[in-house]
This record gives sequence, C-alpha cells and structure tokens, in this order.
Amino acid sequence: MSSANLPTASSKPHSGIQAMGTQQYLTFTLGNELFALPIAPIREIIEFPGLTEIPLTPAFLRGVINLRGAVVPVIDLSVRFGRTATEIARRTCIVIVEVNIEDSVHPLGVIVDTVSEVLEVDPNQIEQRPGFGAGLRADFVAGMLNLGGRFVVVLDVSNVLSPDELENLISAAHVAPGPAQGTH
Repeated sequence: MSSANLPTASSKPHSGIQAMGTQQYLTFTLGNELFALPIAPIREIIEFPGLTEIPLTPAFLRGVINLRGAVVPVIDLSVRFGRTATEIARRTCIVIVEVNIEDSVHPLGVIVDTVSEVLEVDPNQIEQRPGFGAGLRADFVAGMLNLGGRFVVVLDVSNVLSPDELENLISAAHVAPGPAQGTH
C-alpha cells in the first residue's frame, strides 16, 4: 500500500453523511486498542516512509515527512496518550489529517499501528463520551461507537492537540533542517 485516497467532504455531497443518515469512520489500532476517526478530516493513508527527527520537540512529535513537496509534522498518538512510543513495523501507517489553525488548513501525520477498515455507522450506534474510564483525557474522546456490544473510542482530532501545540508543530516543521526524508 503506497497511498490510499479516501472520500473527502468535497467528493461526497453531504460531507461524509450518507443518504441513509450513516457516517463513515476510519478504524485503526494503537497497541491492542481499536480507535476511530471521522473520515471528513482524513486526506490519505500512506505507508510509513521513514521520517526526519527534529531535536528539542515534544516526545509525541516523532518528526516530519516530505509529502509531495510539503513538510508534514508526524505525531505518535500513543506517546500523546501517555503510553510507550509506537514501534514501527510492516503494517505501520501514517494517516494524514487536515487540521484548522487560525483560519488555515494544515496537514498533520498520525502514526498508527494498523489501519483496520472504514465503517458506515448509524447515528444510533454512537454513544456519548464517558467522563472517565476510557484511559484518555475526556476531551480527546468525541464519543463511542457501539459495534455489537464492543465499544470503539472515536477521537476528537481538534482536541487531541491544542491549537497552541499545533502551531508549535507547524512552526517546528517549517524550520526542519535538510530534506524531510530519512529513517528513524
């Protein structure tokens, strides 16, 4: 898998909402846990290409990649959640999401262990986020998908990183030395 383009809000008439009221979510694993993100902010999924590390940045910023000439910061959600760093393996991917910072859109890479599938979910399968017990800060959780009795945490991308942290990531990426490629 080199790169997978996903349906975007511009390619679907109802911003990812299907005619029958369903919404699409990408599921992926971090460690042994399954998580989900709404499809709308996701632009593509790429194989782990290696990255260039940037000194003196937060531990969850693993480095930057060159994505068709653009320098894209890459974060490790596992570290952001206070867990151990994601070990790079054969199925490790980077999910490219677009985030809004002060009226402009910026790409951000997120390292995941594996991408599972895209699910079409009925609104009645989405539960309110719990105030506790998910093992994450409550503001990182947008809700819970109820998949036949199994719950999947839906992440709130806009809250996983605060706007100040995102600005710092973007600034750090634009001052990265040399070409944004390499190995980790």
